[in-house]
Amino acid sequence: MRILVDANVPAAEACFGSLGELVRRPGREITADDLVNVDALVVRSITRVDEALLARANRLRFVGTCTIGTDHIETALLAERGIAFASAPGCNAEAVVDHVLGSLATLAERQGWRLAERRVGVVGAGNVGGRLLGRLAAMGIDCLACDPPRVAAESAAGQSLSGFVDLETLIDECDVLCLHTPLVREGPHATHHLLDAEAIAELAPGTVLLNAGRGDCVDGAALRQRLAGEGDISAVLDVWEHEPAIDTALCDLAEIATPHIAGHSLDGKRRGTHMVYRALCRELGLPARVTLDALLPSPPLRRLALGPGLDPEEALRLCLRAVHDVRRDHDSLRRESRRQGMAKGFDACRANYPLRREFSTLEVELTEPDAALAALLTGAGFRLLHGDDGKSR
Repeated sequence: MRILVDANVPAAEACFGSLGELVRRPGREITADDLVNVDALVVRSITRVDEALLARANRLRFVGTCTIGTDHIETALLAERGIAFASAPGCNAEAVVDHVLGSLATLAERQGWRLAERRVGVVGAGNVGGRLLGRLAAMGIDCLACDPPRVAAESAAGQSLSGFVDLETLIDECDVLCLHTPLVREGPHATHHLLDAEAIAELAPGTVLLNAGRGDCVDGAALRQRLAGEGDISAVLDVWEHEPAIDTALCDLAEIATPHIAGHSLDGKRRGTHMVYRALCRELGLPARVTLDALLPSPPLRRLALGPGLDPEEALRLCLRAVHDVRRDHDSLRRESRRQGMAKGFDACRANYPLRREFSTLEVELTEPDAALAALLTGAGFRLLHGDDGKSR
């Protein structure tokens, strides 16, 4: 069996090496010629699997993407050709939520406001958005959700889904908008340019727009014009139209600009690889002998002790940055895009991304009891270590 795997898929040898001959290729360089005599293809989001790519695929029986999103895969074409398909829904959802919380905490510090004083609107309540809503609520942060497809599906099933509002209400009532929708180009719930020029014009001064879903869900040109013109809103962008050749002017105007790395935790990447590995094993009728735990090393920072007297949001920032400091990723994109040009710099940041763990790998010890801080930290996703018995909560 011959398995072609994107060169940047982690732990590929550990997972797929025992299943057959492993061939690695950079994701953007995979061509139709590479699929001759290949039985399985494992990609990430940068490889488009379409008719052109499959033109010479004479033995292909399985395609897997180690990502949540599948808009780069023509799944109907695979089904038509009898090619099994698997993705990794939810594999990096926790990492994306970590990135969102870290970005918001950093922006709050820069601009002099407090997270606890803001209402956050989440567009899309799936794997990522649902987890974000849960963590925000646990942290005591006011939030609203918007997910029309989910509301419509529940309604069609005769069920009522409470607590959801439409996009217009979210724009009117929230200080922060977080987009976590898939890219849907047509139909009643299309998300392509979901935030178009009209919606962007309606954002109230002071609004923070954060996009860690799909770049094409925001009209980048309209956002650039609003930022360059009035300059009265803030943008936090991890995903972009036309990646990797993204709009340099928009990148420069964003308060926090990162190269599509919100989900790039070591845990999330290896979880995605493992999910596709298990799917391929099922397709082959083989047992999945490699466990996820075997793929995850011990975190470099396992425990952090906090003494009394810290402001809760300052303590939160210390913990967030101990695991994932979004300022590093922002600076990296600026530096590499200036050195190599935007497209090459963008891809270089992604290909050479340093190891990063998830918040849940860090134990935080409070040397003195603080119920409010404990709730904030556990809500954010950290494990709380109580000094009295040394046990995690």
